Order: sequence, then structure tokens, then C-alpha cells
Amino acid sequence: MSLAAEFADPEVALTAPAPMLAPAEPTLTILMPCLNEAETIASCVRKARRYLEQSGVTGEVLVADNGSSDGSADIARSLGARVVDVAARGYGAALLAGIEAARGRYVIMGDADDSYDFSALNGFVEALDRGAELVMGDRFAGGIAPGAMPPLHRYLGNPVLSAIGRLFFSVPVRDFHCGLRGFRRDAIARLGLRSTGMEFASEMVVKSALHGLNIAEVPTTLRPDGRTRAPHLRTWRDGWRHLKFLLIHSPRWAFLVPGVAFLAVGLILAAALFSNSISVGGVRFDINTYIAGCFSAVVGAQILSLGAVCRQYAAVTGFLPRSRMSDVLNRIISTDVLALAAGALILTGLAALFGCFAFWSHGGFGDIDNPIISRAMIAGVAILVVGVQTLFTALLVGALMIPHRRL
Repeated sequence: MSLAAEFADPEVALTAPAPMLAPAEPTLTILMPCLNEAETIASCVRKARRYLEQSGVTGEVLVADNGSSDGSADIARSLGARVVDVAARGYGAALLAGIEAARGRYVIMGDADDSYDFSALNGFVEALDRGAELVMGDRFAGGIAPGAMPPLHRYLGNPVLSAIGRLFFSVPVRDFHCGLRGFRRDAIARLGLRSTGMEFASEMVVKSALHGLNIAEVPTTLRPDGRTRAPHLRTWRDGWRHLKFLLIHSPRWAFLVPGVAFLAVGLILAAALFSNSISVGGVRFDINTYIAGCFSAVVGAQILSLGAVCRQYAAVTGFLPRSRMSDVLNRIISTDVLALAAGALILTGLAALFGCFAFWSHGGFGDIDNPIISRAMIAGVAILVVGVQTLFTALLVGALMIPHRRL
């Protein structure tokens, strides 16, 4: 018995599993990344072929095989799919190779585990025909069958990460991590996608939003996959990888917001407690709170300087698209400007410390009873630390901006 016959699905069987001869430039490529999916690849390919035959859309079924050892690629070929072998491991690596090999003007990608219905793709094609450049499936609107998604993913992981994605990037997408999505191949090719792992799914949506692509969403269903083995997805590890990816691509939320918060709280506390203690509701805030405020300001200044460097470097290297803010930072932040600012801060801090030392020496180096002098010394140290940090940030900027050629 052949592999194709062994894994055939009578419910979706076609009259003949002969190879599909697509036009040189078909309208649609149905792309499936695959790693040891022998139990389900036949059903996926048959459903995809059935959609193309019944819809009249010219297209091809393309399987990006990521080193399967269970005969998945042979099954797909025997059922008429075109298979590209991808040596580099990873979900993103398989999809990047598949997108590059795709011939269709549109590409609809989905997992080869039979959790998505490849025979029901009209919503994606119609949205692409209307001008959308990225069409995301919405499993929460289309329906999630019992057992198709773990409760932790359904009620915590996906909603939280999707909400963060909408907040960070203003993406009009409810289901940020749906694996079934369609796009215009030329539009996605312009994004310069790089992730080879699970982060690829987030990178596609994030960069589409950052580059201003027209994004739409259509309901899609999710049912339990047809595999007996455990899925490749790891809840906490991959969830953290997606969150980390969102933060890296949003310097505003990763650096600007926390940096401003730390700096503002620190400056407010330091200013309020510089001359004396304060009592609020019977609670007395004194020198310890003042010290915490100074440290908070130091942390905030460092976060902001790192964020500015990160955003500038991301724009220069093409990691993130240029924006008005990155252009402003590019003009303002340079080694020379930062070095001058560092020099001013260092001199200010040293001046404050010298003044405190002079007051101490005038009193014969005894106990300092004036609380303002102690606070001025702490402020001087904080300003000096920020100045030194800024100086080394200037050197980092100079190193990052040196033109180089990749060997």
C-alpha cells in the first residue's frame, strides 16, 4: 500500500490524486510548513486541492518540508503538492523558504496538522481581492471546537498577547497568533522578515503594521489537530519568545514608557524631599525615600538613553522602519552631543560634591547636622552616575554607527 493510500482521508478524497499542474504565475499558493506530519498532511493537501478545484482559483499547493523523517514529503508529493526541502530548522525558516518558492500572487499559509480547514478559504481570497495586503484568521470569531485550544492559551495566552500587540502597534487584529493567514506575496517580501523560529508569526503582523500594510481579519474555525504526538508549541517558552519579540520591536513601550515613569517618579520624590521630610496620612517619608527617588531617576535616565540608542540603531540597520521620531533621534543623538551632555552632567555632579566637601571641611570634618547637605551629596552622586553612563552611551553610539561591510 502506498503512503498516499495509507493516509488518505475518504471524507475529502478527490477523484484522482494526480499532480496539480498550476500556471507559471497562479493566483494563489496554499503554503504549509511541515515537520513530521504524516498523520495529517494528506488531509490538508486534499482539502487545499479541493478548494482550488471548486473555487476556480488558479493555484498550487506548496509544502515547505523542514526535514521530516516520517515520509510527510512523499505523501504530499503523491497527492499533487509541490514540495520544497528546507534544511534550516524552524517554523519561520520553513515559511521563509516557502514564501520565496511560492508562485502565486497571493499566499495563504496554515499549519499542516489539520486544525485549519483548507477547503474554506473564500474569505481570505475575497479580502485580498478587495485590497488587503495581510488577512488574519480570527479563531475567536469563527469558532474554536472543544479541545482545539488549551484553556491557558484560549483564555490567557492568546488574549493577553493579542491585546499587547494591539496596544503596542495599533493593529486591528483580535487574534494576533492565528496560524491561518493570507497575504500578497510582493507586499510581505518587502518587509524583510528574518525570524526563523516561532516568532515569525509575530514578526509578520508587527512589521506589516509598522510598514502601514492594509490589514484585515476574517473569521476562521479551529478544530483539534489530527496528530497523536505532542505539538511543537511549548506554552511558556514560546509565549515568552512572542512577548519578548513584541517588546524588542516597540522601543516606545520597552524603553520610553518605563524610562519616563522611573525618571518622573524619581525626580518628584527627590524634589519633594530635598529640603525636609514629608508626612502623608501619618506615614513619614524621609531620607530613605529620597535615596530611592534618586536611584529611580538614575534608572530612568539609563533606560531612556538605551531606548534612544536602540531606536536609532534599529532605523539605521533596517530592523525597524524609519519614523519621524527616529529621524529626530538621528539628528540629535550623536557621540559628540552625548559627550557634551555627559561632560555637563559630570561637572554638575562634581560641583555638588565639591560644595558638600567644602561645607564639611568648614565644620572641621565633624558630624553634618544639616539635612540639605546630605541630600545634596546624594543628588551629586546620582548626577555624576548619570553623566558617566551618558559618556559610555556616547561611546556605544559611536561604535554602532561606524560603517561596516558584512564579511
